[in-house]
Amino acid sequence: MPELPEVETLKRDLDREVVGRKIKDVEVVNMRMIRRHRNRKQFTSRVAGHKITGIDRKGKYLLIRLEGGDVLVVHLGMSGQVLRAKGGAREPRTKHTHVVMSFTQGGQLRFVDPRTFGELFVTTADELEKEVPELAHLGFDPLETIMSWNRFGDMLRQKKGKLKTVLMDQRFMAGIGNIYSDEILFAAGLRYDRASDSLSAEEVRRLYRAVVETLTDAVKHRGSSLADEQYRDLFGEVGEFQFQHKVYDREGQSCRRCRSTIVRVKVNDRSSFLCPQCQV
Repeated sequence: MPELPEVETLKRDLDREVVGRKIKDVEVVNMRMIRRHRNRKQFTSRVAGHKITGIDRKGKYLLIRLEGGDVLVVHLGMSGQVLRAKGGAREPRTKHTHVVMSFTQGGQLRFVDPRTFGELFVTTADELEKEVPELAHLGFDPLETIMSWNRFGDMLRQKKGKLKTVLMDQRFMAGIGNIYSDEILFAAGLRYDRASDSLSAEEVRRLYRAVVETLTDAVKHRGSSLADEQYRDLFGEVGEFQFQHKVYDREGQSCRRCRSTIVRVKVNDRSSFLCPQCQV
């Protein structure tokens, strides 16, 4: 599932490419993608004819602000892609293209999702948190919220859970999933099962620095595309941060820091990766 760096990459690309453009018409091929709406017309009538005025991100959600006050919410689910087709209708559609928005100035924005867990829906800014209750309870955004490491340490101690579980808790910190929690913990030299209230002051500093630096670096490298290459940026290109991974999906390979062997463990029924020598 795309995490904060992948969604942030899309957000920044959309901000440059589509803000100010007017949506001429909308085609919905698969109703599952707009399942919160009763029918196609209820969705398309609130999108077609409106100009895009801005792009925001909340956690793993993309928020496309429309002229008039509505918000087009995009959640990528497990395999969703938002692709820019500058050639418009002349450009061949990727398989599993479910929603197509055409611009009056030419070109299209397409929503592609092989596994169909993603979705799009339109709401107002005031109704957004009612439609997606989890947005009302999101924790701090590590790319947008600046805090002291002391404050971060206080928040960790209050959670009283295992570190990986805490990092992935969207109510604690928004946008982190399986990939980046592993990479952050390696960068901080901490095990996934350390108690969040057991860290020393130095370990808290290392962890907070690892959060910010890992995510910033991942955005710089335009996110991670794994073996299935289902994550693509706005232009259909794969990310590059997977080549920088230190532990994630590197079971049996040598640690790039100490040459020990990377191991895989199960955490909450999901695979996690770590170096047993570097992480304590």
